[in-house]
Amino acid sequence: MERVYTIPLRNVKKVKRTIRAPRAIREVQNFLFKHMNAEEVKLDESINHEIWARGIQKIPSKITVKAVKDDDGVVEATLAE
Repeated sequence: MERVYTIPLRNVKKVKRTIRAPRAIREVQNFLFKHMNAEEVKLDESINHEIWARGIQKIPSKITVKAVKDDDGVVEATLAE
């Protein structure tokens, strides 16, 4: 199963400035766990680079990812073009 999601990260901007980027990574993982009904989520390095591009404090307000689910319940997510 393959899907493209636009994940909102607006609520992450309400937390302390020094923990925004790690919190955004966790939010992307939790979103994919919930919406893909996954047992394990693996994020590509490109997602990490996109979130951390402007530093720990200035995360993007939303991110678009392409998620592919295998037969064993493992979801691999990459940055959508």
